[in-house]
Amino acid sequence: MSYDRALTVFSPNGHLLQIEHAMEAVQRGACSVGVEGKDSLVLCVQRKSLTQLQDSCTMKKILQIDENIYLAFSGLTADARVLAGTARNECQSFMLNYEDRMDVEYLGRFIAHHQQRYTQSGGRRPFGVSTIIAGIDNDGKCSLYMTDPSGFLARWHAVSCGPNSKTVTEYLEKTWKPDQDADTTLKTAVRGLLEVVDQGAKSLEVVQLRVGHEARFLSEDEVAELVKTVEAEREQEEAAKKPKKN
Repeated sequence: MSYDRALTVFSPNGHLLQIEHAMEAVQRGACSVGVEGKDSLVLCVQRKSLTQLQDSCTMKKILQIDENIYLAFSGLTADARVLAGTARNECQSFMLNYEDRMDVEYLGRFIAHHQQRYTQSGGRRPFGVSTIIAGIDNDGKCSLYMTDPSGFLARWHAVSCGPNSKTVTEYLEKTWKPDQDADTTLKTAVRGLLEVVDQGAKSLEVVQLRVGHEARFLSEDEVAELVKTVEAEREQEEAAKKPKKN
């Protein structure tokens, strides 16, 4: 029997192969990074190179879900667009019913539940996308969550998904600190992504969320300046590790 043809049939070794294929679609997307600081959050995504006639404004990898919540994704862009649209509708419904903004955890659970529903019935396929959800709750608390095609949800302090995410995660584990300020959080996210991205500033999309401030997307000039600073610091660290000649 071809177990990879039926979504609802387990293989003899306990795997749902269609979900594993969806995970592979995530690995063929762009790398995404999310980092939480003391009073800020940063989402940073690798943006694939565009053709000369493409408008970069239509190729966003970081999407606004609510006034206080943003979502970065790795995987199929069309699937992410549908998932983001469903999440936005839920946020607006929540606002109409309760006259308050949705918490990041509540939205994370909603998105994970929606993804998981597409793994339990025939005639559907899993979403080929992993999401990193960053936001600031009404009480000023920063929150960072990640979901995957199986519907798994977890809270993180720093996380990466997509191709080469293991390399980025290893860097984040070494460098992340719970009390880091907004500038350090921004540098940590960008440098983590630069561990696996070679094209530089033009291939990065960055958004910064700070408590008490509006979220902002960094311009190409700001990203370019940040990349120069990060690369200079990395060169200094590498030079310091080299043994000095007598």
